[in-house]
Amino acid sequence: MDQRQESFLKLVVEEYIATAEPVGSRALCEKYGLAVSPATVRNDMAALEEEGYLRAPHTSAGRIPTEKAFVHYLKRFVEPGQKTPDASRMRTPKATDDEETVRTLAKTLSELSGEMAIAAFDPQWSYYAGVGNLFSKPDFGDLEVMKALSQMVDRFDEVVAEIFDRIPRQTQVMIGEQNPFGNDMSAIMVKYRLPSGHIGLLGLVGPMRMDYGRNIALLERAKEILDEQE
Repeated sequence: MDQRQESFLKLVVEEYIATAEPVGSRALCEKYGLAVSPATVRNDMAALEEEGYLRAPHTSAGRIPTEKAFVHYLKRFVEPGQKTPDASRMRTPKATDDEETVRTLAKTLSELSGEMAIAAFDPQWSYYAGVGNLFSKPDFGDLEVMKALSQMVDRFDEVVAEIFDRIPRQTQVMIGEQNPFGNDMSAIMVKYRLPSGHIGLLGLVGPMRMDYGRNIALLERAKEILDEQE
């Protein structure tokens, strides 16, 4: 993949994140005013498809990013520690105990991100909010994908217990096959510690077509709020 192809890949990923629709070469040229012809973009997209970064869904003329594309995009174009307006809206909850604090933050994370938020303690206590957000996304319209999502919800406590000790204090992104909640999804997770001694897990689960920069910023702000109480 050369530099021009990588720039096209970045645009395809960001357009697909925004629209959930296959991206065509002509639409890309018209929207972004590219200084090359649609034929040039089409040829480069074909090359990216051969390398496994793009695929054509059904008979669509457009292309969508693969898991490999999202992994590359995360490594090359998502800056750690970035701030977003949504993250600045998150405040320390007025809560009476640790469970209420974390539960309130999880609900806020879900509302601001539009994804499913997860939380756990130690890990005997676990909680999730916003599963309805996932069912409403076009990514989960396929019957088999919805079935897998339902099975994930049913196994939620078991999955959290399995991964609890493996999640670090630094934000970790798990895409596709790396994601214990489902191969068609991504998860962003992080550990925190409360003054009571509780070690907790906080995360966001959504489609691979998630806004990684914004969601990482939201999760890191939530972790800051919890860590400030230490």
